[in-house]
Amino acid sequence: MQVEAAYAHCEHVTRARAGNFYYGIRLLPPPKRRALCAVYAFAREVDDVGDGNLALADKARRLTESRARLADIGSSAADPVLTALGHAAQRFPIPLEAFGELIDGVEMDVEGVTYQTFDDLVVYCRRVAGTIGRLSLGIFGASDLERAAPRADALGVALQLTNILRDVREDLQAGRVYLPLDDLTRFQCTLRLDAEPGAGFAELMRFQTARAGQWFDQGLLLLPMLDPRSAACAGAMAGIYRRILRRIERDPAAVLRGRVALPVWEKALVAARSLAGA
Repeated sequence: MQVEAAYAHCEHVTRARAGNFYYGIRLLPPPKRRALCAVYAFAREVDDVGDGNLALADKARRLTESRARLADIGSSAADPVLTALGHAAQRFPIPLEAFGELIDGVEMDVEGVTYQTFDDLVVYCRRVAGTIGRLSLGIFGASDLERAAPRADALGVALQLTNILRDVREDLQAGRVYLPLDDLTRFQCTLRLDAEPGAGFAELMRFQTARAGQWFDQGLLLLPMLDPRSAACAGAMAGIYRRILRRIERDPAAVLRGRVALPVWEKALVAARSLAGA
């Protein structure tokens, strides 16, 4: 009963917080769905530290505590997320060490790291999102895990690049700029709340959407290596984000007005098509 309650807690967190991902996660059979919700719940807790309103020193302390909690996975009966993760890790080969890399990435946010080049940004994306791809792959399974791992990583990077483009305004309000400084210089753009971005902003955004699309091309090579339901899950997540990417490509200035999102019916349609295709 304790394990069931722990999984129920993680599923509640995922339904409430994973606005896009849950449309894919719900397509999995129950054991995999519950395991992936446990992964998401822990990742959500780490992300919330980085995105929260605590003082920087308190954020750093909380992330250190999150790193220490990894040693207690499966042994802390008082923590439903750790309980669920421990049970999931007994059933699936989840690379739990990837959570340490995720914390490394969130620490980059806390430290206010900026990115001079795209290669610098990819390091961050691999840490905060490629890790989730690899953690998910441990639950999905694959016909060739060694070949599948870099594809899962690439799909995570593609999703994170889309997040960065979608959230330009929100990140500016939080004092963050993720787009590479070299690219801003190349397209003669300035990203500040108190200034116009510049005439090259639309061109910059289309350049970035094309680059994210290339990462999707790499990541989607993962799907034929998965079982049908896992492929449907990953395909639904990717499908929703690719539609967001296309909307940004058609109207780059939309990201300065607010977060670009799909209506519920469109997300459900993408998920249904992914399941039917599987």
